[in-house]
Amino acid sequence: MLKKRIIPVLLYANGRLVKTVDFDLPSARDVGDPVKSVHVYNSQQADEIALLNIEREERGWRKLAPLVEKVANVCFTPLTIGGGVTTFEDAAALISSGADKVVINSAAYGNKALLTQVADRFGAQAVIVGVDVRRDRDTNLPTLWSDCGRMREDVTLESHLDACVAAGAGEFFLQSIDRDGAMQGYDLALLKAATQRVTIPVIGAGGSGSYDQLKDAFVEGGVDALGCASIFNFSDSNPIRAKAFLSNHDLKFKVV
Repeated sequence: MLKKRIIPVLLYANGRLVKTVDFDLPSARDVGDPVKSVHVYNSQQADEIALLNIEREERGWRKLAPLVEKVANVCFTPLTIGGGVTTFEDAAALISSGADKVVINSAAYGNKALLTQVADRFGAQAVIVGVDVRRDRDTNLPTLWSDCGRMREDVTLESHLDACVAAGAGEFFLQSIDRDGAMQGYDLALLKAATQRVTIPVIGAGGSGSYDQLKDAFVEGGVDALGCASIFNFSDSNPIRAKAFLSNHDLKFKVV
């Protein structure tokens, strides 16, 4: 059985780490320095660390590669990097700079071959497909959005998951835009829909606010890992405490 994972999610914009609500970058709060934060999370027994570039204009590996090199020097846990990965060269450059995995989000809609290319070269475990979801206000059904939540994609959640798995995805990073920064818990129905659809690991994100909410996402949502930002940014919580609580509920984590 795969061990569960707690993954601090670091959102990078304009040289700093920020935390958004509902993907709104202009109102995001500054939450620290990326290199220092990675060093701290590494010492707090994070199972992995995800660093995502959410700038709206300056995207791609040229923006991230120098930062990844600095971060990799203080990170001794698997490092996931994303934001503007649109070509094989982007992914290769980030992995060469120190990333263990790359998140491919917007490009995965129109270029499934990119997933195959990266998986063939670096292994499926290095390919994480980011899926950003809003619920339709009228139907409450999940709708998929690319370009930092600005463009709606004309595809169902199920179809997109299936196509990405077939193309070589090794994992999904499933983010609820509606829950982003709200600290009101994860969209359990969304997580369950994904985990029951695919056999590859699913990372749930969007809504972390308490340890009980993390437990519900693991137990009811069935996810393999949880991306956490607000719970660590705006409380005295940390990965060590989170995993200690969750371990008391028979959830198994890697012993560090």
